[in-house]
Amino acid sequence: MSELTTIARPYAKAAFEFAVDKNAVADWNDMLSFAAQVANNEQVKSLVANKAANEQSEIFISVCAEQINEYGQNLIKVLAENGRLVALPAVAHLFTEFKAEYDKEIDVDIVSATALADNQQASLVATLEKRFSRKIKLNCSVDETLVGGLIVKAGDNVIDGSIRGKLNRLATTLQS
Repeated sequence: MSELTTIARPYAKAAFEFAVDKNAVADWNDMLSFAAQVANNEQVKSLVANKAANEQSEIFISVCAEQINEYGQNLIKVLAENGRLVALPAVAHLFTEFKAEYDKEIDVDIVSATALADNQQASLVATLEKRFSRKIKLNCSVDETLVGGLIVKAGDNVIDGSIRGKLNRLATTLQS
C-alpha cells in the first residue's frame, strides 16, 4: 500500500490544488470517491486488464458516465497513460485527507464501555474542538471490555481514559 501511496501522492496533490483553484473541492472529493469505487470493482478490473492505455481510460470513463466531469476524465486518461490506474483508490484516499486538512477537520474515534448519549457526544465534540482547534467528526463505537471510561483516537494522538487501560498501567507499575 505504501508504494501505491507514493505513486498516488503527486496525482492527489495536483487534483487537490486544481480543485481548490476551481473552488470545487467537495465535487472533486465526490467524483474521486466514486471513481475509486469503480476502480475497486472486480468486473471493471477484469475489463481494463491487458488493454492499451487509451482503451483502459475509455472503458473506465464510459463506466463512470456523468459521475466524472471533463477534468476528472483527464485525470483518468493521465493515470491510464502512465499505467497508474490501479492507484486511483489511493489518490481518492489522499485527496480526502488533503480535504480534511484544508477544511480543518479531524476524524476522532471514540471507543467507550457503553453507548454515549447525544449530550455526552456534544460535550466531547466541544472539548475536542478546543483541544485540537479543528472541527471534529466523531466515530463512536462500544467495547464492553473497557469496563468504564473511553479511548479517544485523533490522528496520532491516543488518550486512554478507560478503566482497563488504568488497570494495565497500574499492573505494569507494580511489576517494575
